[in-house]
Amino acid sequence: MKNTIERIDYLVIAFMQRWGVVALRISLAVIFIWFGILKPLGLSSAESLVLSTVGFLPFLSPEQWLIVIGWWEVLIGVAFLFKKTTRIAIVLLAGQMVGTFMPLFMLPSVTFQTGHLPWAPTLEGQYIVKNLLIISAAFVVGGSLRKKEETK
Repeated sequence: MKNTIERIDYLVIAFMQRWGVVALRISLAVIFIWFGILKPLGLSSAESLVLSTVGFLPFLSPEQWLIVIGWWEVLIGVAFLFKKTTRIAIVLLAGQMVGTFMPLFMLPSVTFQTGHLPWAPTLEGQYIVKNLLIISAAFVVGGSLRKKEETK
């Protein structure tokens, strides 16, 4: 029985090692393409949050910035689809994440429950904080781009 469990454990871990990074890359691609395309289509539930955050940016109106941000996110997603363009995706993601976290500082009344800053985020705040997981996933994907021997 113990040998059977160990073999199953080995097979499951080998499967996860083989496909884990690929699954992360594809998951990141799906999330960014899906959520990104909603912005220029006017279907994003984050629209009001984005519009409230980008008002200070020069050159474009908040509505135009919303479209730019949406296509930027789609581009991140498409770049994550291919291992050869993953580095581009990560660079684009880094810039996007700076903007994503801005509402926590610029709009605390929207992103945190009244009287509970910073311990009780609102749904909008939770939506933003969950991006820590996306950043961590990007670290794992980025860290897999070179073989271990090449990084020593």
